[in-house]
Amino acid sequence: MSAKPFLAGRTCVVTGAASGMGRTVAIRLSRMGCPVAICDWDEEGLQDTADMIKGPVFTRKLDVSDRIGSMAFASDVKDWAPSNFGMVLNNAGVTVSQLAAEAATEDDEWVMNVNFWGVVNGTRAYLPLLIEQGDGAIVNTSSIFGLMGWPAQSMYCASKHAVRGYTEALRHEMRDTDIRICLVHPGGVKTNIVRNARFHKDDLGRTDRGDLEKEFDNITITTPERAAKIIVNGVEKNNPRILVGPDAVGTSILNRLAPVRYMDLIKRSERFVRR
Repeated sequence: MSAKPFLAGRTCVVTGAASGMGRTVAIRLSRMGCPVAICDWDEEGLQDTADMIKGPVFTRKLDVSDRIGSMAFASDVKDWAPSNFGMVLNNAGVTVSQLAAEAATEDDEWVMNVNFWGVVNGTRAYLPLLIEQGDGAIVNTSSIFGLMGWPAQSMYCASKHAVRGYTEALRHEMRDTDIRICLVHPGGVKTNIVRNARFHKDDLGRTDRGDLEKEFDNITITTPERAAKIIVNGVEKNNPRILVGPDAVGTSILNRLAPVRYMDLIKRSERFVRR
C-alpha cells in the first residue's frame, strides 16, 4: 500500500501566481485536494488563476517586497486555512536586462527587493507557523542563473544566488526537524518574465526588447505545466535541490565540470543555441 502524498489536502501558499509556474503549481495543488492561498501584484491575472481553481482558494493582491503586507497576508491565510499547512512556494520574480556598468540603481533595487527580500519575507511569515505545527515545506525559487552568471543579468543573478545561499543555510538550520526546505532552479520555462522585465540592453548589446522576447520564446523548452509537475514531485520526495528542465540539469553539470570557464564552453555553442 503506497503512502499518502505529503501535500494532499494540505493548505498551500503560492506567490507570483498570476501566470506561469505560480499559476500551474497552484492549479496542480488544487487538483490534489489542497486549499490554495495565492498572491501576486497582477490582480487581473491573479483572478484568472483563481477562476481556474476548482477547490478552496484565497487571493490577495500583494507586492512580496512589502514585509508588513506579507506578514498580514500570512496571518489572514492562517485564519482562513481549512487544514494544516503543506507547501509555501516563494515564487514571485522579476528581472531587468542591463549592463552592470550602465545599471539604473532603482532597477537593481526592484529586482533584489522582489526576488530576494520577497523570498525572505515569505519565509519569515510562514516558517514560524510550520514550526508550530511541526512540519511542512518552505520552497524557494532560485533560477538556472542561481548556478551561474550571465551578461546583462547581473542583478538577477545576484538575487538568485542570494536565494540559493539563504535557502541552503535555512535547510541546515532545519535539518533536525520535519520541515522540508527545497530550492528550485528553473531553466528556460515558457513564462512572462521577459515580457514583464525592465529592458535597457541585452547581452549582445541589442536595445530592441522584441529581439530578446523572440529569442526567449525560441529557446525555452519547458512548459509551466511540466515545471509544476517537477516542483510538486520534488517536494513530495523532499529533494533539497529541484532542477526544472534539461537545461537546468545541464547547467548544474557544466558548473561542476568547469566552475570558472563554463562561459567559454557556452560561447562555443552559442550561435547554434540562439538559432
